[in-house]
Amino acid sequence: MNRAELADFLRRGRARLAPSDLGLPPGARRRTPGLRREEVAQLAALSVDYYTRLEQSRGPRPSRQTLTALTRALRLTDDERDHLFHLAGEEPPRRETASAHVAPGLLLILDRLHDTPAQVVTDCGEVLAQNAMARALTLDVMARRRPERNLSRLYFLDPDVRGLFPEEDRPDHARAHVANLRAVAAARPDDPEPAALVAELRAGSAEFARLWDAHEVSLRHKATKRFQHPVVGLLDLDCEVLLSHAHHQLLIIHTARPGTDSYERLRLLRVVGLQDFTTSGAGAGATGTEGG
Repeated sequence: MNRAELADFLRRGRARLAPSDLGLPPGARRRTPGLRREEVAQLAALSVDYYTRLEQSRGPRPSRQTLTALTRALRLTDDERDHLFHLAGEEPPRRETASAHVAPGLLLILDRLHDTPAQVVTDCGEVLAQNAMARALTLDVMARRRPERNLSRLYFLDPDVRGLFPEEDRPDHARAHVANLRAVAAARPDDPEPAALVAELRAGSAEFARLWDAHEVSLRHKATKRFQHPVVGLLDLDCEVLLSHAHHQLLIIHTARPGTDSYERLRLLRVVGLQDFTTSGAGAGATGTEGG
């Protein structure tokens, strides 16, 4: 516990808030800006004496319940909440669930990627947004019902999904899906989404069950992926993963190195666009990352 830093952080957090920010009456004229100590104590359901001692670097170590109450009282952001817990010598609460709403920054980048496949997915593998190039390379996942937009579910349960990848690459894709899902499930043990997906895939895919029992763990990282497109042919693409920690979301971008055959084929794919390749098996495409 860093008593001095904790005290300073609490004082500064209190000073930046006005009573009107919290629906409190302004009260008598204030000598200094911000809330009074007794107001913070009231909002956090603490005694004024106890809160005062915390601000004076002489209070006992606050409990996790007290830290949570102070987080609410001082209107702290997630990052500020984590900092408060660290100063008190506590591990911050887990940020348990992934948001279904695309982080604004990721969506802004996605809107500007016109010549390279890109999509936003949750860390659990649900596709939240795709650009036209991603749909042309793989599959218009957003046209499906929400439960069917998960990349791991598509890979293991859709009978056509693996047609997008060269056969010799498919075992690596399967292992990557499972290793990523295991890491996410362990990081969010109280989130029902990863647990339900694991149960579904264990019941529906013997391959998934076998790989799950192997207990490999790995999150999505940049890599090189090969796609067997039915029109433009084989593409060797670099996969970059941009992570939004606050939303548990990833922006997956596939690029080809200039001067290669894959670069020219990717340019051709942009011209071809969103034609219906399902008769050739292009509807099989559903992933584009490590495990996604």
